[in-house]
Amino acid sequence: MLALGLGGFAIGTVEFATMGLLKEIERGLSISTPEAGQLISAYALGVVVGAPLLAAFGARLPRKALLLGLMAFYALANLSSFVAADYGAMLVSRFAAGLPHGAYFGTAAVVASSLVAPTRRGWAIATVMSGLTIANVLGVPAATWVGQALGWRLLFVATAAIALACVGMIARFVPFEPPHPEASIRRELSALRRVQLWLALAVGIVGFGGFFATYTYIAHTMTGVAGLPEDLMPLVVGLYGLGMVAGNMVGGRLADRSVMGTIYRALAVVALVMVLYGLAAPVWPLALLMVFVVGGSGSVLIPALQARLLDSAPGAATLATSLSHSALNVANALGAFLGGAVIAAGWGFVAPAYVGAALAVLGLGIALASGALERRRPLA
Repeated sequence: MLALGLGGFAIGTVEFATMGLLKEIERGLSISTPEAGQLISAYALGVVVGAPLLAAFGARLPRKALLLGLMAFYALANLSSFVAADYGAMLVSRFAAGLPHGAYFGTAAVVASSLVAPTRRGWAIATVMSGLTIANVLGVPAATWVGQALGWRLLFVATAAIALACVGMIARFVPFEPPHPEASIRRELSALRRVQLWLALAVGIVGFGGFFATYTYIAHTMTGVAGLPEDLMPLVVGLYGLGMVAGNMVGGRLADRSVMGTIYRALAVVALVMVLYGLAAPVWPLALLMVFVVGGSGSVLIPALQARLLDSAPGAATLATSLSHSALNVANALGAFLGGAVIAAGWGFVAPAYVGAALAVLGLGIALASGALERRRPLA
């Protein structure tokens, strides 16, 4: 579990520290805020493209070998971001870094689930995802501080080093499992015919889009609206990370009780929290409190969404759980785009939070439709 979680720690550190260092990246590459937001979108697009393709084409590989290859590629892709000379090269490198993201988490979730009883599946998924959430407590604040003090490009070197350490730990500790005798690209892709799979993905894309619309521009909101100095950004992202850790573990326990009930409640809470975050932003103590709550409320949804995708695609577990990260990163790209659009329109740095609330409500509507369909036509 620790070996698998370390990969999540590497991924979470670079994914979220990039958002915390967005202003430094803007200055370093001489680009605008919306252009910097497109670097977030490029990474997310890489996840969307890579997750289903790599999960499907890796179906016949032993899962341990697939995990090793994915994390080694992740290390190399982040080193390419370190040496990227201009904005165009950085866009390409961030897209490449996103390619193994979803397939890694999907494969790791399946391996973790196979090591525990079915009644602890949500807990196992949350444990693997805890690497990503703990990154927001330790890795992201540290990387943000180092990036501000010594240069934002060091973020990518540090991430590559953690990824290589993960390769060593997986090789040493993760048990070998032969591939399923019936595993094939066709078997994995057959899951794409299931309506409930697409509804679950839509819940993740729409419902989580607002979460990323808010977090992508958190540095600008905290400095430009709450009035905090830039050197307090490590504190801000650390509070967000603590919220993610708490929300992820609570979400894992809740998902073991009721997957759809957790999804319904989490999306309703996210909508409310986004509105409160927007209202609290001008008052810095309340803004800091709401950063913690935003991180917690969004993370409750992740284990339940992964479990829902597993339930929606029996026989194609790796593809299903990988697609959850495609969904979350479409949400990432959608959120960064919509957040940048309302900022570019002159609505201010608080506006993305209200976009987020609207998207969470839409996601809840899709989840309710999925639940209604399941009552008429139970999952196979």
